[in-house]
Amino acid sequence: MTLAIYPGSFDPITKGHMDVLQRASKLFDKVIIAVLKNSNKKCFIPLEDRLHLIRECCSHLSNVEIDSFNGLTVDYAKQKNATVLIRGMRAITDFEYEMQMAQMNNTLYSELETVFLTTKPKYNFVSSSIIKEAALLGGDVSRLVPENVYNYLLNLKKETK
Repeated sequence: MTLAIYPGSFDPITKGHMDVLQRASKLFDKVIIAVLKNSNKKCFIPLEDRLHLIRECCSHLSNVEIDSFNGLTVDYAKQKNATVLIRGMRAITDFEYEMQMAQMNNTLYSELETVFLTTKPKYNFVSSSIIKEAALLGGDVSRLVPENVYNYLLNLKKETK
């Protein structure tokens, strides 16, 4: 069985993330979406809410599990006996950083291979940071995030008024 991990903050999860995840779920026996708990980073959406939103988005994918972790991704991968790390790539600007990370991860855990999946062109510009900014300023991000995430962002905006 090939176990892959798709790590990230997913703050919030976007349709670009979902595109990569759905394709990864067809390539590997099991995929774990591993949401990073980073106490040093101020997150827009609390961890428990992110996990809940992601679970809702992924309920139709029977071989996808949602989990959270802190520390090094390679340590989490070792703990889970994963052999593949999934990374989404939007544009050529992502490549250099992702390549360096893949090489470092492989140096730390030689059994771990990184697989890059490019997003569909319509999601190349989509990032969680851009989504957060646009949503907080009243932009319509409904075409860029899953419906449950869009509703969450709308409610969040109402609460901050």
